Amino acid sequence: MNVFGIGLPEMALIMVVALLIFGPKKLPEIGRSMGKAIRGFQEASREFQNEFQKEAVQIEEAVKTTAELEPKQLEATHKEEA
Repeated sequence: MNVFGIGLPEMALIMVVALLIFGPKKLPEIGRSMGKAIRGFQEASREFQNEFQKEAVQIEEAVKTTAELEPKQLEATHKEEA
């Protein structure tokens, strides 16, 4: 088991130190708040990724539209010159 580059022995040591510092009554509350914070970061990351993908799709559609219009505009310009 490897979470954030921390193995099982390191995780156990961190838990023991946290238990000694905060005590058994405060530890579940801290765990809940940490879980909520991590969930918030995950949701923000997911939202950012979705916005980024939407923008990428819009840019791709704009490029396709421009690529389709340019040949038609060039043909119209050449016909006007002739």
